[in-house]
Amino acid sequence: MVRLIARLVLMAVFCTMAAAAPAADWPSRPITLIVPFTPAGGVDAMARVVAEKLSTALGVQVVVDNRPGGGGTIGTRVVAKAAPDGYTLLLGHSGTIGVNPSLYVNPGYDVRKDFAPVGMVASMPVALIANPGFPAKSVAEVIVMARQQAGKINIGTSPVGTGSYMTAELFKSVAQLDVTLIPYKGTAPVINDLLGGHVQIAFGVLPPALGNLQAGKLRAIAVASKKRSTLLPDVPTFSESGLPGFEAELIYGVLAPAGTPPEIVNRLNAELQKIVATPDVKERIHAEGGDPQSSTPAEYVKAIDADETKWRALVKKLGLKVE
Repeated sequence: MVRLIARLVLMAVFCTMAAAAPAADWPSRPITLIVPFTPAGGVDAMARVVAEKLSTALGVQVVVDNRPGGGGTIGTRVVAKAAPDGYTLLLGHSGTIGVNPSLYVNPGYDVRKDFAPVGMVASMPVALIANPGFPAKSVAEVIVMARQQAGKINIGTSPVGTGSYMTAELFKSVAQLDVTLIPYKGTAPVINDLLGGHVQIAFGVLPPALGNLQAGKLRAIAVASKKRSTLLPDVPTFSESGLPGFEAELIYGVLAPAGTPPEIVNRLNAELQKIVATPDVKERIHAEGGDPQSSTPAEYVKAIDADETKWRALVKKLGLKVE
């Protein structure tokens, strides 16, 4: 019995040493940063900023790997099932981490169990954008107009389940409006129809509309963030303009598989916070329509929990489900 106990103790020591060794040597080879969407989108742009700077900070190449499909669930699932060794990371955002777990019947991952959140990188507000000919100038005026013309106002959005679509549903629910949501296949068609006057207002992120907003061809009524966007400092928040407490920001951050050693998570977080604080990264994030936002791992955990809880309640209330 004594020998058996001794053997078990030795095995435990060896296992602990074996587990600690990879963390101590990390990183010793390239790291993959998975983007669960196609290249050239907002998530991809954020990922490439992070990958470039992390490569320099860590001394190994950080490779962006686009794994699109299933509204972002396919690539996210890959990271959830990856080895927790710090060599496979995810650039997540509110759609894949906050909305999809409840929107999809079988997303293939649990955001609270399958990931070790590393830290936030940026936030991007969803905005209510109008054709210049639309008479309502504020959120309060939009609400009044929508109630006076019940069932007659259309609101354009990106596809069902995206941040802009869910924000539109949230607006419709919170303000108790009888309006029709028109989901487009992407952001570009929404902007085109706004410009052409085929739809008078829409919810969307700022980058695709920014040039037209600055040229006066479109008008931003409000941004659904806690504070005003640095891109459009003269545009009020929803809270400032008629709907207190209404918020819908897309949060971007880095996640690792659950079980990733804390020392690796903490090292990544420390580097991320330094990266987000640099002037050139701030400028690049602003150029993509976002606001730099760093955090500790614990703060990112809280942000994910709040995000998922909010969108889950809305999905349940509306009975939204995607196979």
